[in-house]
Amino acid sequence: MRKDGRMPNRLAHETSPYLLQHADNPVDWWPWSPEAFDEARRRNVPVLLSVGYSSCHWCHVMAHESFEDDATAALLNEHFVSVKVDREERPDIDAVYMEAVQAATGQGGWPMTVFLTPEAEPFYFGTYFPPAPRHGMPGFQQVLEGVRAAWRDRREEVGQVAGRIVRELSERTLALGVPADKDAPPQAPSAEDLHAALLALTRDFDAVRGGFGGAPKFPPSMTLEFLLRHHARTGSEGALEMVQATCEAMARGGIYDQLGGGFARYSVDAEWVVPHFEKMLYDNALLCRAYAHLWRATGSELARRVALETADFLVREMRTDQGGFASALDADSDDGQGRHAEGAYYVWTPQQLRDVLGEEDALLAAAHFGVTEDGTFEEGASVLQLPDSEQLLDAGKLDSVRRRLLAAREQRPRPGRDDKVVAAWNGLAIAALAETGAYFDRPDLVLAATDAADLLVRTHMDWHARLFRTSLDGTAGAHAGVLEDYGDVAEGFLALSAVTGEGVWVDFAGLLLDTVLTRFTGADGTLFDTADDAEALIRRPQDPMDNATPSGWTAACGALLTYAAYTGSNTHREAAERALGVVRALGPRAPRFISWGLAVAEALLDGPREVAVVGLPDDPATASLHRTALLSTAPGLAVAVGAPPPAGEPTAVEVPLLANRPLADGRAVAYVCRGFVCDVPATDPGTLTQRLS
Repeated sequence: MRKDGRMPNRLAHETSPYLLQHADNPVDWWPWSPEAFDEARRRNVPVLLSVGYSSCHWCHVMAHESFEDDATAALLNEHFVSVKVDREERPDIDAVYMEAVQAATGQGGWPMTVFLTPEAEPFYFGTYFPPAPRHGMPGFQQVLEGVRAAWRDRREEVGQVAGRIVRELSERTLALGVPADKDAPPQAPSAEDLHAALLALTRDFDAVRGGFGGAPKFPPSMTLEFLLRHHARTGSEGALEMVQATCEAMARGGIYDQLGGGFARYSVDAEWVVPHFEKMLYDNALLCRAYAHLWRATGSELARRVALETADFLVREMRTDQGGFASALDADSDDGQGRHAEGAYYVWTPQQLRDVLGEEDALLAAAHFGVTEDGTFEEGASVLQLPDSEQLLDAGKLDSVRRRLLAAREQRPRPGRDDKVVAAWNGLAIAALAETGAYFDRPDLVLAATDAADLLVRTHMDWHARLFRTSLDGTAGAHAGVLEDYGDVAEGFLALSAVTGEGVWVDFAGLLLDTVLTRFTGADGTLFDTADDAEALIRRPQDPMDNATPSGWTAACGALLTYAAYTGSNTHREAAERALGVVRALGPRAPRFISWGLAVAEALLDGPREVAVVGLPDDPATASLHRTALLSTAPGLAVAVGAPPPAGEPTAVEVPLLANRPLADGRAVAYVCRGFVCDVPATDPGTLTQRLS
């Protein structure tokens, strides 16, 4: 029962934290369901579809202004069926209607506000609407009255508009670069295609401030991975310089949490100073891995520090009691005076520094972290950054200052956490933590990755190798996994196998990728975001473009290619090659939006190379060869390690890459191969490094 005596709405029975945030609204919300549209048909009213997510700042603003307002709720309840969707739980619904919003308005964002017919056909679009007219935007109640009048007085016109929109969406095609003839050879990207993509990125690179494009500036994690792999394959110094400049600028800016580690979602300016403060699991997983790979390529101390601090942030603040990783931390929190304010948990004034550190240390800390009397954020507060290259505090003093400030910050009201475990994003975290733990001798990080993988198998994966998209408190949600879940989880499992030597993770990845081939792949080799037996929407979503995370398409390509390297499966390799045709079509024109596809194409051009390390488990020589292989920068390298099979059992190995590979005169040995065709084996790290360089 609510405080005002009313019962919670239907969202009270949902598991999504975002939907539960709206369970006490006076709006009579429905979750997305056939029953909601049946109700709209029965009442002959349109459907309001509102899509958002729990850490979305403007979603919270619109909720407070409109959905918690009794007058607005009364208007909605009388004249609409209101449906609330968590875009992180149902990315398929979000993708389909966001495509319509962007086609109609030229822009998109969240909260997404779409009005539908009872047949789920869209006819009016928007994002955030203020409660009253503002900055050229109509007030939300004005919008509702306008839609209501159109539905009542111009129903035929509304139906025609909705029908035309659906037809136009169904007729939209992408230049997917995949041969129409399924028997034609795959058209994977060439070295020339990847060089053209590099040139396009160079033109878009901000040589002064790092990153690509202008404000708002997003962390280009997948672009960094492509550039690192391109440097490894070609030796391009320009590619490496773009990575180094961008990583340093982000690590020194306000987008990076200088006290607790981890990255905010994006910078509102081009200088990385003021972030949008929400912290997403996927950003931090991808950036943790990118900084670890930069360290692997250069030995950069900054990259090592940021990779480890970000990994520690993930384990400390994002890990759930079940061993998975939560989706996000909110941008907003209580500012200590009863106001819900963006960034309140993270920003500092000079006086707040003095209160914690005393006069002398506060003065040094303000200079070191760029805290000024005027402030770099709002109301005289500053976002901590490292604006100067010189360290103004020595290591001991800096450690003391950071510890005291972090301890004081932890006494502030904390941002809310979305505890929903998303399969795809946990796959990204597994890969990042496993590799970071292996590079820096942190077995606790590898264990955290293993625990998360165990949760995905135990809770998200059924007996038919089908994934559930989300879980909460150890209970799987009702919604089916989408292509990115299969691709990213398989990627995480394969990375975990490379680090631990446990071949069972290759087997689990294979089960998921077989589902990709049977349920998500079209007759022409293109990939769909939803399975062929998923709920039918007005359009089956199919988008190869990377956004904040690898698209399902490019994630699946990467996992298919790596799995083929472990197993020798031509079926999986050819599926990856065929689907990578989209990178050939789009990479030179839009490299920032298909960067993970470009990174996968780099692995394909390099082989990818395969390393089979054969030796006894407790033999230091085996461990040394294994570590040498993991530290190789060869793009997309597949690493398997295991003991030789017992005498008379030549196939008793978990991973086919290890099969029939003997020791060298009783010593540990590493085989470097392409397509299972191997060089002369190496028995020492130096020789192995030469084979891989």
